[in-house]
Amino acid sequence: MPGKILKVVAAAGASVKKGDVLVVLEAMKMENDIVAPQDGTVVSVNVSVGQSVEPGEVLATM
Repeated sequence: MPGKILKVVAAAGASVKKGDVLVVLEAMKMENDIVAPQDGTVVSVNVSVGQSVEPGEVLATM
């Protein structure tokens, strides 16, 4: 279902651990933390605050 980006926590080049919050997404009036699936480095963040996103859209690349 479509959503809206409320907050971008991670930045390109940041080192993250599994479970660290990368982006906060609102869908159906609920805030959802999008977390890192593994330890690594964020290569790119492909969204910005206020942007609408669709299911399957790449929000960040590790």
